[in-house]
Amino acid sequence: MTSPEHRRPGSGRRTHRDRHGRGLRGRLVPATVPLSRTKAEVFDDLVLDTVETLERRFAKELAGVEFAVEDVPPDLNVYDSDVLEDGEVPLARLLPGRPGRQEVPPRIVLYRRPLEFRAMDREDLADLVHDVIIEQVANLLGVDPDELA
Repeated sequence: MTSPEHRRPGSGRRTHRDRHGRGLRGRLVPATVPLSRTKAEVFDDLVLDTVETLERRFAKELAGVEFAVEDVPPDLNVYDSDVLEDGEVPLARLLPGRPGRQEVPPRIVLYRRPLEFRAMDREDLADLVHDVIIEQVANLLGVDPDELA
């Protein structure tokens, strides 16, 4: 045990260093390598890519529509007709807006985990996300999904 006079002044605790007396030096990831992204961040990027493409083509129709991502669907016994399902599992939900005094904009919610579970790889997930968003926007606008794709 070290005596108090051998400690550095002002430090009540020893700092942790590796066995060679060196701490962390430099960047953890080289500048040439992209930083890793979480599954949620990758999924959000896929949603944004599709939404931005649709908003460029249908800016007026989608002006007040909100898009959201949730990890899992809420635990409900029965889902309304505004939910896009695969079997018994909800993939997305369309919440139509309510005009009036307390105006609520329309909202499309995608459920990340069920969609990721159905995809084989990133390209498959991108296609699935695109198809689900197209279907929900078509339902919102009251048009055929083939017109939007």
